[in-house]
Amino acid sequence: MQALKIVLEGVTTSFRYPHFMLGVQPGFPLPPPATIYGHVCSALGEWFDPEGVAFAYHFTVAGEGYDLEHIHVLSASSGKLPGGERKALEGNINPFKRQILLFPRLTLYLNRPEWIDAFRRPRYPVVLGRSQDLAAYTRIEIVELQQAEQVYFEHTLLPYSMAAQAPAGVVTLMPRWIDYRRRRPGFARYLMLTERITTKHMLRFGQQTPVYWSDPTAPMVDGLPLGLWFHTFVGADNETLTVA
Repeated sequence: MQALKIVLEGVTTSFRYPHFMLGVQPGFPLPPPATIYGHVCSALGEWFDPEGVAFAYHFTVAGEGYDLEHIHVLSASSGKLPGGERKALEGNINPFKRQILLFPRLTLYLNRPEWIDAFRRPRYPVVLGRSQDLAAYTRIEIVELQQAEQVYFEHTLLPYSMAAQAPAGVVTLMPRWIDYRRRRPGFARYLMLTERITTKHMLRFGQQTPVYWSDPTAPMVDGLPLGLWFHTFVGADNETLTVA
């Protein structure tokens, strides 16, 4: 299978948990699928139909820290300004600490090799996370993925269904896709993998003989290629492109 491979590098990024508003804003250690969707939209210059689009990625950082930000919490007002004009809104400034990731590197795979020119000439500034988290594409190419029975996974998202098989990882709920026309997010459970595991150490049930997609251009580890698990943004099944 051919895939578009994009390598992005930056200085800072942040993927905040969506339900924290005041005091502190912790973040995910890996980009949620909704962030990937928004990033691809910025390169294309328009919203695209997510149906049938699949992605896989490998994401690393050099460290993490905290940034001091503030938000304006507003509410309707019934008072008046000093000149007598009626106030529409009033509010307070709330400072908070936001978790940030340092020197991120994202290797993104898309099952849309025909989009290569859009990433060579992105429509909007290249950012990952916050609008001020500027980044740059350092490599863009089309690769021929191969199938393998044994691979290693690291610094990536795996489906929730693999939580019972994988020897490591953290299960979390992430925004999967945001319908910006209706302002309605969708969520899904994933297995966040911030360390390396191999399929040799994963449990198998019954007569399972899975075959995984792998990137032959990525570094080999102990003779194993880098495994890729493709996810989709919408639909009931986000695993269909993983096993041949």
